[in-house]
Amino acid sequence: MRYEIFRTASFKKGFKKLSAKQQNETLVIIEKLANGETLSQKYKDHQLIGNYNDCRECHIKPDLLLIYKIKEEVVELALVEIGSHADLF
Repeated sequence: MRYEIFRTASFKKGFKKLSAKQQNETLVIIEKLANGETLSQKYKDHQLIGNYNDCRECHIKPDLLLIYKIKEEVVELALVEIGSHADLF
């Protein structure tokens, strides 16, 4: 099953700030998520708590995080935020 990708305004803004290399690495991860693939352990994919309790986070690089949520009921992958720990938390 392929998820439809939805990008929030905040994600789009953060994505534009990334270098071309970081953007390419991010797109590879997004494709895996959109195809319903499980990420390898090196991405430290995990459920978040607090304000983002309905979201997941993965580490594209040690300080480059992707916050996303998968909405099974509408087959949608929502890309919520991207940036460093300092930018996001």
